[in-house]
Amino acid sequence: MSLSDLLSPYGQERGNWIRLRTMILLRWVAIFGQLAAILVAQVVYHIQLEVGLCYMAVGASVIGNLIAIFVFPQNKRLSESENLLMVLFDLLQLSFLLFLTGGLHNPFALLLLGPVTISASVLGLRSTLLVGGTAILLVTLLANTHLPLMMDDGTILHLPALFVFGNWVAITIAVLFIGAYSQRVNSEIHSMSDALSATQMALAREQKLTDLGGVVAAAAHELGTPLATIKLTSAELMEELADRPDLRDDAALIRQQADRCRDILRDMGRAGKDDLHLRQAPLSAVLTEAAEPHLERGKNIHFAEMPGKDAPTQVPSILRKPEVIHGLRNLVQNAVDFARSTVWIESAWTEDRISVRIMDDGRGFPPHLIGRIGDPFVRRRRSESDRKSRPEYEGMGLGLFIAKTLLERTGAELSFANGPDRDLPGPDAGARIGAVVEVVWPRAKIDAQHRDNAVPMRANQPIRI
Repeated sequence: MSLSDLLSPYGQERGNWIRLRTMILLRWVAIFGQLAAILVAQVVYHIQLEVGLCYMAVGASVIGNLIAIFVFPQNKRLSESENLLMVLFDLLQLSFLLFLTGGLHNPFALLLLGPVTISASVLGLRSTLLVGGTAILLVTLLANTHLPLMMDDGTILHLPALFVFGNWVAITIAVLFIGAYSQRVNSEIHSMSDALSATQMALAREQKLTDLGGVVAAAAHELGTPLATIKLTSAELMEELADRPDLRDDAALIRQQADRCRDILRDMGRAGKDDLHLRQAPLSAVLTEAAEPHLERGKNIHFAEMPGKDAPTQVPSILRKPEVIHGLRNLVQNAVDFARSTVWIESAWTEDRISVRIMDDGRGFPPHLIGRIGDPFVRRRRSESDRKSRPEYEGMGLGLFIAKTLLERTGAELSFANGPDRDLPGPDAGARIGAVVEVVWPRAKIDAQHRDNAVPMRANQPIRI
């Protein structure tokens, strides 16, 4: 499954996430607020306004809302372009009201930040730049062109020119800052949401494969006895039908097909891992299983076991969780992808911890990105040699994010570094100069023999059909 297939439902057309009714509700709130402000300005403060034009501007929003309510279904979700048009309409309508009511002399001019914030929160970067640029242009026009606020006695309400300029600077900076801030924060949230969704899909896929393999293994186990009986009986029939060549050939065919069924079940049963006896497995077996898809990719993969001081020499058995296998497999894949020729997988254990270290002889992690490894969608500019050697590689960091998330879910801590001897000169340079990933579990979290993790060892239940 490719990355694009995995993420196709996510991270695309975010505008489609917003319901039309949500935008309609927000617009109703703005309409009632505008009507209240106009009435208070007239009745309480006796400010002379172009009432007809003001109510026409508010009426345009009312008509737009009524059309949206009666024309579109309640569950309508807006596309990116539809959301952009609605936000631009609200921005222009509010700007027209401010033009009629004093421009930047009106304290409600700060409300121009509302459409910009909504755009930065729900729309893409291009749409946000368009809305932000339009807002700055309108603020600039309102600073110089507007109808004055006039009292009943003809007094004109206005701010000193310095204050108007300050308002223009403040609103312009706020548009830029709040727009960039909201866009950045929401982009991080959406990226993390997409990556976590991909992680859940990867884990669900691994779990389904494990469950399917368990069913196959159980079927192979349960069918072994009847197949053996068929094979034995057909062999006896072959001996008794020695003088009947036609019937003897039929018995031979039965035995041959029984052998074929046995071979098919054996091959399918290799994927069976939910057998009660295989819910735990030696650490070395789990590492071999995780690396198995990459053993034939043209790179040498070496396994090593290093029991710690005063630790038992026997390889510990660990819980065979899909998270562990899929996470380690992603780390091995990353090492094989970037290794020149060799990958080392070292396992070590002590009385209180179990660790796995995966190293390669490649170029290592980019030093300026080591602190960000494990974040999703980390892109970097690739060199020309990298493009030639791996033209299909996207380099988004999602695989390492999935591995880190899954393994941390099992209680592990991950650290990323480059080989310690990569800077040694000439013949003193070691082979393990590439990336180094170390996964460390507290033994109580992963050891299958720990009292909290002990796997019940009982007879497998036969499959009931």
